[in-house]
Amino acid sequence: MTRRRRTTAAASARTGPARATMLVLPALLLSAVLVVAASGAGLAAPPGDAPGNPGETADDGLRGLVDHAVTSHLAGDRIPGAAVAVVAGGRTVYSRGYGVADVERRTPVVGDRTAFHPASVVKLFTATAASQLIMQGRIDPDADVNRYLDTFRIHDTFPGHPVTMNALLTHSAGFDQDFVGLNDTTGDGVAPLRDTLADLQPARMRPPGTAVAYDNYGFALAGHVVEVVSGMPFDHYVRQHILDPLGMDATTLAQPHPDEVTSSVATGYRPAGDGYTAARGQYGPWTPTGAGAVTTAPDMARFINAQLTGDPRLGEGVTDLMQRRHFGQDPRVPGMGYGFAEGQRGSTRLLLKDGDLPGFHSNLALLPEHGIGIFVVYNGDGTDGTAYQDAKDLVLRIVDHYIPPTDPPTPTATSDPARYAGTYRASTTSLHSLMKVSALTTPVTVEADTGGGLVTTGLSADPAADPRHWVQAEPDLFVSDDGQERLAFDEHGALVGAGPEATSYERLAWYQNPTLHMIALGLGATVLIISFVWFPATALLRRSRRVQPTRGPRLARLTGWASAALAVAFTSGFVLLTSDGNAMMEAGVLGSPLLTALPFVASAMILTSAGVVVATPIAWRNRWWSRPGLLGYTVLAVASVAFVSVAIYYNLAALGDLRGS
Repeated sequence: MTRRRRTTAAASARTGPARATMLVLPALLLSAVLVVAASGAGLAAPPGDAPGNPGETADDGLRGLVDHAVTSHLAGDRIPGAAVAVVAGGRTVYSRGYGVADVERRTPVVGDRTAFHPASVVKLFTATAASQLIMQGRIDPDADVNRYLDTFRIHDTFPGHPVTMNALLTHSAGFDQDFVGLNDTTGDGVAPLRDTLADLQPARMRPPGTAVAYDNYGFALAGHVVEVVSGMPFDHYVRQHILDPLGMDATTLAQPHPDEVTSSVATGYRPAGDGYTAARGQYGPWTPTGAGAVTTAPDMARFINAQLTGDPRLGEGVTDLMQRRHFGQDPRVPGMGYGFAEGQRGSTRLLLKDGDLPGFHSNLALLPEHGIGIFVVYNGDGTDGTAYQDAKDLVLRIVDHYIPPTDPPTPTATSDPARYAGTYRASTTSLHSLMKVSALTTPVTVEADTGGGLVTTGLSADPAADPRHWVQAEPDLFVSDDGQERLAFDEHGALVGAGPEATSYERLAWYQNPTLHMIALGLGATVLIISFVWFPATALLRRSRRVQPTRGPRLARLTGWASAALAVAFTSGFVLLTSDGNAMMEAGVLGSPLLTALPFVASAMILTSAGVVVATPIAWRNRWWSRPGLLGYTVLAVASVAFVSVAIYYNLAALGDLRGS
């Protein structure tokens, strides 16, 4: 496990990746009238009635669709507020705030004044900045980024395959994932971007251009290259070359925020009991990934319109460069632009970018061929993290309003789909950090169905769309049964084109199967928990009978009980940490004492388990106990080994830089 010590100016070099949480990374999420209990009191803020909501020219169908969907999301999923903007035909046709920005003060969301954290949507600003310098000839997108770095170097892990700006902007640079404990609760005194990039450089898992894998470090590095080449801090560059030219006066990437912005920023929340808890962890030095940035729905509409119209204020050819496909693992399924992920809705090409931080969830979508753009943001995680999916759901409803869904495909069986069956792991899975544990609970399974198609489980974050059925359209290519999405299997057998943004899936060998690991972990934990109670109980029984064990058996029992006690402590802490997915995301990006302690508990258990393993054959040889006792101790040894083996494999033990597979 790599828990690197932060040595930069801010006690912990923190950053805002906003994409997954930590231990069980995937999950989080977030509009019109809000009726939610907060400490027993109802909250209500009708859509559009708050002063300052701009006028709109949306048709009644769009207005009704958005009002109904957002109202349902806020009330049903316990999300305090939201803002929505829709651009069509070169102008904003809908911009409105919903619910409340502050639960305690019951401050309504005002469409043109309330600011939200857009999180990773800011990566589009980073891609715009880099694209401007590319179009000016100041950055070569195919050159080694080390050409532009002046205070540190990217390790030459794959000689002849350097990291390039093209790879950084398409999430294909191949860096490992590790954002545990990298965020901050305020924007005060954050460490310099360059220092954290140098100190926290992750391992490179694969050569650039091999696979798409969502990459926060890569985008933070791209932002630093912009700094070096332009000679100005990243937030200053964005202000001067993107925000000011487009009139985005309510948007800032500065940390701390200017005074005039601070008072307008909504608070992000997660449900807690009958009320809410304010979420923390939106700030940090990796501003190019979205840390600390705030914006309004009308400002994002201005950015969207500039993208759709090719606004020359961003620079000639910049938007075309960003929206062009630059990387894909298979030409038949969506790939990557610069900052944008391609999407598919029937025959319509989408360009997508979502953003997630504790308490804030946003989605931006462009339909470039139709001149339509959408921005949605929520200031709440929602019950069980539903806001993450709610934002996506609303965007797709608006897309379908403008572009009716296509008819479901006709099954065309052309090859045996059984060859694709198996368990797959997301390309975003860390191999070297604590975040690898996310793979334990998020496997994707693929099975063949009787009609020549496939059934996938775990591929969709929406429980209503899981499992998902796919119809075979041609060899290695499948279309969802509703006709809206496609997935394929590339030449290496990886599953691509479906699932979360900028993610592909590699097939696992049988011994890498998380289900097998979960069974081993569960059985091991069960035996260890029973042993935790059994050893003291039998000790009391022996004492009542005045039986005095010899030194050897006594040490063996003590070692066995210590192993069981550590397992109970670890399991209890893990359950406590992961019982609330929303709180877990915050603990992941901010770090927590419990999160720090658990790997050391697991490491201590390695020592006690080794003691149990060594004692087992000695106990059999010396006949320390009866046969049932010897068998029980042997089972304990096996359970201890199984438990710690899974902990080591998923980097849950503090053993330094593990190179797991």
